[in-house]
This record gives sequence, structure tokens and C-alpha cells, in this order.
Amino acid sequence: MTRRAVGLTLLWLACTGCALTPDYQRPELGLPEGWQEPSPPGEAIANLPWWELYRDPELRRLIESALAENQDLAAALARIEEARYQLTFVRADQFPFLDVFGSAGRGRVPRVGTSNTFSLDAQLSFEVDLWRRFSRASEGARADLLASEAAYRNVTISLVASVASSYFLLRDLDQRYEIAVRTAAGRRKSLGIIRSRFGKGTVPELDVNQAEIELSIAEAAVQSFDRGVVQTQNALRVLLGRYPGEVERGLALDEQRLLPEVPSGLPSELLLRRPDVVAAEQSLAAETARIGVAEALRYPSLSLSGSLGAVADELSDLNANEVKAWNLFAGVFQPVFNSGQLKAQAEAQRARTEQALRAYESVLRQAFREVEDALVAIRTLRLEHAARVRQVGAARNAARLSRARYDAGVVDYLEVLDTERTLFSSELDESATRQASLSAVVRLYKALGGGWTPEESPAP
Repeated sequence: MTRRAVGLTLLWLACTGCALTPDYQRPELGLPEGWQEPSPPGEAIANLPWWELYRDPELRRLIESALAENQDLAAALARIEEARYQLTFVRADQFPFLDVFGSAGRGRVPRVGTSNTFSLDAQLSFEVDLWRRFSRASEGARADLLASEAAYRNVTISLVASVASSYFLLRDLDQRYEIAVRTAAGRRKSLGIIRSRFGKGTVPELDVNQAEIELSIAEAAVQSFDRGVVQTQNALRVLLGRYPGEVERGLALDEQRLLPEVPSGLPSELLLRRPDVVAAEQSLAAETARIGVAEALRYPSLSLSGSLGAVADELSDLNANEVKAWNLFAGVFQPVFNSGQLKAQAEAQRARTEQALRAYESVLRQAFREVEDALVAIRTLRLEHAARVRQVGAARNAARLSRARYDAGVVDYLEVLDTERTLFSSELDESATRQASLSAVVRLYKALGGGWTPEESPAP
């Protein structure tokens, strides 16, 4: 009974192996219980698919095109395939290998004569995973695969956010270009009136020069915004996987509508939702598993092999029983002295795991910062935009009254210039603030890992 128990124990060890290192466990992170910036209650905005968040039909078409044609996304998908095949390659070490060898020859030996030789051998080999070296290597490769899948999701989310932000910026530049063109046209008309009055001697030359200056400022702004429109279009076309060119427009900037409230959910959801956090954790899991691989190299290894073959003078005789040969072999290998090489390799792997841990913690802290920054940006930019709208309304009225007072000869032209400058600046600032407010929602959606649900998250 004792011998049988020992035999069963050895058989179990041979089949399952002993792990030299513990399984991966998520480190203690001490996550905050809530966000510093207040957020409306309810289901997180990240649970919405992107096509429900962005209401502009043209923006949706652009995002769909980018997801189908972007080269960075295609490269990330290819990296998943690479990791999948690498897992298959590494995992194969856990199973037996069967090799077949065949040969044929003809030769002559003095006083013996000429003869033929035919041989056929089959060899089965298997290294017992005593210390779970191969299973740990498979765990590491599997974690690499999950990290590459999370990286693909991260590229996808970043691509959607980049297309949306670039589109909102493009519509903002379109609007600011129109404001500059309209302002330049108004100032050009004013310059003609002032020149006419100067010719009649009713206004000084200074008014003409001031009007020329203001027209030049507006004309320069037109060229600046025209340049920005073209360059933003080119950047957006590259995101779409195309060469530079025109980009179709949809809703105007002031017609864009996102959600009135943007609940952010719980901080702990970032662990499962944000793909870059998931990828960093899977990289940590992979490096942790490889500690077991490095440690197992310092312990004995057991190899089993067997072969079955036949050698004959004629090809037809290879099936005969008398020409068949077989053997079974078991070998043990134990490293004894290697100048600390294997120990150093294990310690180096521990250092790589420590690096992966710090990288994981850094990615997580950056994720929390991006969410907090986006939340405060949404709140303050909405209030700022409301103030900008009021500012534009007051500036338009002030410019109208100032122009009327100047035409009546009550004030000089400097007051008109001052109010018109304020109006021009206010309209540009209102447009830029509107775009920033829209982009802040995009940043929050990206920071929360929007676009896929936690149920899709791989287990550590």
C-alpha cells in the first residue's frame, strides 16, 4: 500500500507538476471610493456605444470609415494574431512530440559487395512539466494575448475619440473662419465709408488708418483659420486611412448636441473597463508567470522518449518483424554549476515584474487623473460657454449702439473700434469654448473606457 501511494504521488507530480511561485493576484491598489469632482448619479456614460453618444450622422460615417480603414487599428489587430500564434507555439511544449525519420542509401564495401539500406524510425519525446515551467510559460503567453486584445480596444477607443475631437475642431475652425470672413467684409465696408467721409473732410486721416488696421487684422485672421481648416482636414483624413483631401461636413458647431448630463460611474470600474489599464495588468500577469519559468530552470528536468524503427536491405522488408527495433529512455537533467547564471536570470525576471507593477500603477493613476480632469473641464466649460454667449450678446448690442453714436457724431471712431474688436474676439472665444466643451465630453468618454462593456473584460 505504501509503495502504491508513493507511485500514485509520483505519477500525480509528473502529470500536474509543482508550482515554484504563487499564482498571480491583483495587487492592493487602495482605490478612491468616489470622484473628487461631483458627477450626476446614474449609469456611466461609458456604457453607451459611440453611435448613441455622437448624434451627427456625418460624424458617425467618419468614425465607421476610420474603424474600417485606419492602419494603426489594422496593425493592432495583426498584433493580436501574432500573440495568438505565439500562445500556440509556447503551449505546444506541454504535449508530446512525435517525429518520423526515413532514409534510403546504397553503398559498396570491399569483399562484401554492394547493398541497399532502408530505414524508418518514429520517435516520441516528452518533457514532464515537474515544476510547471511550461504551464507558466503558457500563462505568460496567454496574458500577452489578452494584453494585445486590450491594446486593440484601446486603439479603437482612441481612434473614435480622435476622429470626434478632430471633427469638432474642424467645425469650430469652419465657424471661426466664417466669423472672420463676415467681420472682414463689414470692416471693408466701413473702410469705404470712412474713406468717403475723409475725402469730404468730415473725418480725420487717423480714422482711415485705424479702419485699415482693423481690416488687416480680420483679413489675417481669415487666412489663419483657412490654414487651420485645411490642416485639420488633412489630419482627419489620415485618421480615416486616406490621403489628404476634403472632409464631408454635417451639423454646424452650434447644432451639435451631446448628453445634457454625463454620469461617470464608480472609480473601480476603470479596472475592468479601460483597455490600457487591462493591458497593463495583463502584462504584469505575464511577467509574474515568467518568474515561475525562470525559477524552474534551476531545478531538475525529466525527459521521456521512445522510438520504434526498422532497418532492411529492401524497401519491401521494412514491415517484417525481425527488422524492427525499439527503445525507451528516461533522462534527468540537473544544473549544478553555472556561475550564478540561472539565479541571475530569475532575479532579472523579478525586476522586470517589478517594472510591470510600477507601470500598471502609473497607468491606473493616469487614468484617474484623466477622468478627474475631464469632469472638471465639462463642468467649468459649460459655465464658461454660457458666459461667452452672454458676452457675445452684449458685445453685439454695444457695437450697434457705438456705430449709431459715431454716425451721429457723438463719439469718435476709437470707441467704435474698441467695441468691434470686443465683438470679434467674443465671437471667436464663444466658438472655441463651445468646441472645447464638446471635446471635454469626448475626453471623459475615452477616459472612462467608453465603447465596450466590462463584461467583455478578460479575467486576470
